[in-house]
Amino acid sequence: MRVTLQQLAYFLAVADTRHFTKAAGWMHVAQPSLSTQIRTLEHELGADLFSRARGNVSLTPAGEALLPVARRILADVDVARLEVAELAGLRAGRVRVGATPSLCGSVFADALATFHRRHPGIRLLVKESGSRDLVAALTDGELDLALVIVSPAVNHSALTTAPVLRESLVLASPAAGGGWPGERDSVRLRELRDRPLVMFREGYDLREATLTACRRAGFEPTLAVAGGEMDAVLRFVEAGLGCAVVPSMVLAARPGLRGTRLVAPELRRTIAVAHRTDVAPTKAAAAFRATLLDHLAEAALPDGVELLR
Repeated sequence: MRVTLQQLAYFLAVADTRHFTKAAGWMHVAQPSLSTQIRTLEHELGADLFSRARGNVSLTPAGEALLPVARRILADVDVARLEVAELAGLRAGRVRVGATPSLCGSVFADALATFHRRHPGIRLLVKESGSRDLVAALTDGELDLALVIVSPAVNHSALTTAPVLRESLVLASPAAGGGWPGERDSVRLRELRDRPLVMFREGYDLREATLTACRRAGFEPTLAVAGGEMDAVLRFVEAGLGCAVVPSMVLAARPGLRGTRLVAPELRRTIAVAHRTDVAPTKAAAAFRATLLDHLAEAALPDGVELLR
């Protein structure tokens, strides 16, 4: 069997656009040439990769199976090119890093600034998303490393993870106005039973953590608003729509909000730096990881955040 990288690149272009002519434009090649390479790839693999019914292009089961493998292969080739360039002594490169929104707005941003000062020739490509999306991006070879939340609900089997921070989750409420829970030092989780909550979107690890904790406490929470990202959720709380369970770290730059400690049980989460186990980080990625760990060791971490290394 002889499958080329060019064929895989053409396959991904069609899979992403679901259109042969658009894919050819993306790849700067004539459409007949792209179609010929796709047919050759299908012949080599012994299966049709696309269904072409009435101009509607969709992946066949064989195409669905090939898609993540092709993405991973091409991502690994890209990493290999960068690694060779680094070994050749070039002072340029790229590092693709990711973090959750709560971290992007705090310690991660400062670590990025430090790395950029030390290595101005290295391009930084940043992905801000939930842990599940970041783990998928790491596994598919789209990121070199990321700060992710360690959770039984997220499959980390293909990754090497090193816990670096432990953080408390707190109940965010408006700082002014004298509303519930007011100036109290702590709130029992079961007290949220009849209180409207502002909830994150589907797939957000904080959403799953909150819902799981409430259900273990014996109730289904009342949702005033659901579906927001971090900034939207915090703004909704400031506007008085309800309270929200958030990482303590995000409140440092939000004077309009106060955080109340959750107890019985206390909610905490562990943050780890992760990379694919089967691919060694490039020199640029390893340098960023070292910068990140140095920054965390030296930073004045906010209340509720504990360094683990």
